[in-house]
Amino acid sequence: MATVEMTKDNHDELVKDGIVFIDFWAEWCGPCQRFAPIFEKASEENPDLTFAKVDTEDQTELQMQYGATSIPTIVAYRDGIPVFGQPGALRQADLDSLISQVRGLNMDEVRKAYEEQQAKQGK
Repeated sequence: MATVEMTKDNHDELVKDGIVFIDFWAEWCGPCQRFAPIFEKASEENPDLTFAKVDTEDQTELQMQYGATSIPTIVAYRDGIPVFGQPGALRQADLDSLISQVRGLNMDEVRKAYEEQQAKQGK
């Protein structure tokens, strides 16, 4: 699957199921431009996953929601739960490793920890 454009309108639908990787980027950002082909290649090599791009110039509301002040910023979801977030471009090997790690998560443990965190925050 090729990358899809994420907007505030399709965000919730895109992250609710499966594994989703989000790349926050901007056209003027040099590191973003260098990371783009790596992200695209990963999307082509992993057609069972969703790879979404957020143009921070166009989707400022999403950028603020995630606190993506440095770009590129990479965020990963699994089954509707955010499981990774980090600013900075990744090398191909690092992105491949991240994909493997997200695939290998024990989601029962992740759900329990997430629910505990949400309860502490009163959500």
